[in-house]
Amino acid sequence: MVTSFAGRTPCIGEGAWVHPSAEVFGDVRIGSRCWIGPGARLRGDYGRIVVGDCCAIEDNCVVHARPDETCTIGSWVTLGHGCVVHNVLAVGDFAVIGMGAVVSDWAELGEWAVVAEGAVVPQRAVVPAATIAAGVPARLLDRVVDDDFKTTWRAFKQRYVDLCELYRDGFGR
Repeated sequence: MVTSFAGRTPCIGEGAWVHPSAEVFGDVRIGSRCWIGPGARLRGDYGRIVVGDCCAIEDNCVVHARPDETCTIGSWVTLGHGCVVHNVLAVGDFAVIGMGAVVSDWAELGEWAVVAEGAVVPQRAVVPAATIAAGVPARLLDRVVDDDFKTTWRAFKQRYVDLCELYRDGFGR
């Protein structure tokens, strides 16, 4: 469901697909060819959410921003099933936030940053580019995102972009 709230209307980019059970309302800007999964909730009720192009916001994710602030998600980002992204300053392009992870207020994730499944990135934390964070609270691992990881994840990310067209053409109620 895509709806206005308090005079704020979502803007959905060309070729994006929003599942009928997802809720996108208020000041939300979704880029082109994004896939918004079942049960996802993007609440732009009193803050703004900006999502770049070609993102996958998987089932049951919650994205929200504080009053008069902006939660910014780059392009080609994957938000895994059931994660929470709350008032994050920036999620860099190609970042991956794993299933069930929480990324909290004013945190910043660099390009190709990875937040492991179930991790909790606390307020104001920074996960640098091509770095992996895991645990509760999340800690930076010595391991970096290498070319093999990037190649594998580019394919996963492309599958969700391709799903946009498949869902538009083949999804029925």
